[in-house]
Parts: sequence; structure tokens; C-alpha cells
Amino acid sequence: MHDARGKGGKKKKAFFRKRSRKVCEFCVDKTLTINYKNIDQMNKYITDRGKIKPRRMSGCCAKHQRKITAQLKRAREIALIPYTKD
Repeated sequence: MHDARGKGGKKKKAFFRKRSRKVCEFCVDKTLTINYKNIDQMNKYITDRGKIKPRRMSGCCAKHQRKITAQLKRAREIALIPYTKD
């Protein structure tokens, strides 16, 4: 069976890189609103394939991520934003 030992029989330590926490821009700036009509703002939360970005990528809190998702779906339904991007 293999283990994580390098030369000399010493165990190697796993290297983890610390990342700074993303902060929800809507929590920081209370004047920002999430609106399906603001296409430029909505496009920040869509991938190049047209999918909605997850929280870990968008950096939003759960509350605002739910609002973004609802507004994006509304914008798609009335054809302001396409369902897929080519």
C-alpha cells in the first residue's frame, strides 16, 4: 500500500493555500438593488456558457444569491438574457 512518504521516509505535508473570503457586494453597499432589468449587472452572475454562477464563484451571501437566481430566471423568461450563450 502506498503512503505519502517522500525520500528518507518522512511524511509530506499537504500544501493548502489560504484564500481571502469574498464579501457579498450587496451586503457591503446597501444602495445596490437586484433587478432583472439591469442586464449589465445580471451578466456578472452568468458563466460564459449561460449558467448561473454558484455562490462560491459569485461571492454573494445565500440571501442575495437566491434573489439573483430569481431575477435571472425572470430576465430569461422575458428574453432579456438568453438561456444559453454560443
